[in-house]
Amino acid sequence: MMSTRASSPLVPFAVACVGVAIFSGMDAIMKGLSITLGAYNALLWRTLTGVVLMAPLFAWKVGRLPDRSTMMLHLGRTLAGGISVLLFFWGLVRVPLAQGIALSFIAPLIALGLAALFLRERIGRRAILGSLIAFAGVMVILAGQSGASGEGGTMEGAVAILVAAVLYAVNLVIGRRQSLAAGPIEVAFAFNLIGGTLFLLLAPLSEGFARLAAQSLELEVSALALRPEIPDMMHWPAILLASIVGTSAIMLLSWAYARAEAQQLVAVEYTAFIWAAMLGWWVFSERVLPTTALGAAMIVAGCLWAARQQPGRPHPNIEPEAV
Repeated sequence: MMSTRASSPLVPFAVACVGVAIFSGMDAIMKGLSITLGAYNALLWRTLTGVVLMAPLFAWKVGRLPDRSTMMLHLGRTLAGGISVLLFFWGLVRVPLAQGIALSFIAPLIALGLAALFLRERIGRRAILGSLIAFAGVMVILAGQSGASGEGGTMEGAVAILVAAVLYAVNLVIGRRQSLAAGPIEVAFAFNLIGGTLFLLLAPLSEGFARLAAQSLELEVSALALRPEIPDMMHWPAILLASIVGTSAIMLLSWAYARAEAQQLVAVEYTAFIWAAMLGWWVFSERVLPTTALGAAMIVAGCLWAARQQPGRPHPNIEPEAV
């Protein structure tokens, strides 16, 4: 049963921060897998592994099929999110981790507008100002990276990530409604099951597209087609870890979005850059520039400002048993 009772957004905000931090760790794992296996196969086997891991938990805790309206939310979010992550990791192979995350930060700003349009949320001045401060921090970081030799990445990777960011904004807004209609376990299982199915269906569809595109671009079909390939045993620990980490993050974010408005949580996405900068330096030896510190400080300031509850504004919540 759903209810609307006033509560502080700080707890869901903190949970969302943890979810984003975990997602950032998964981004680093998936970048490594995408470099080795290709973005398509890395995502395909991560989602299929997630299905195997989540199926027993779904059968035990949920044990029922969603109704038609909830299923449409699952399908819509997974379609937007699935294509988004495929483009994102394809682009992330071609740009530094921190820059890729920074480029994706256009998504929360788009989500603010979509939340007002489709969820009829009233976007407060504090939420807008906080997001603008955080986005200005991203611009500071990008300016520093674009001025550094060899840090700019490629245009193809940047464009792919920007398109992924638009789709991810749609995913964020649908996620708000989805989290009110289904619990975190169902949300995570649905994303993996529908996402894995989507990636499998993309393979035969891409063959025909690849043949047409290869003729006009004078490339080999194999360079464009999406083909499932079973990874070597040495890659499975990383795939399993990425699946566990990604599924945990989805559940945490689903819990948070069920307890606070989208406008209060979208700014949390900006904290991912802090983790990306550290992981990019640690795992991939990518330089962290001095402008990173200034930009990160602005991001944190904007997030904290946007998360503060405005007086006299109650926030929707749901009963624990619904989750």
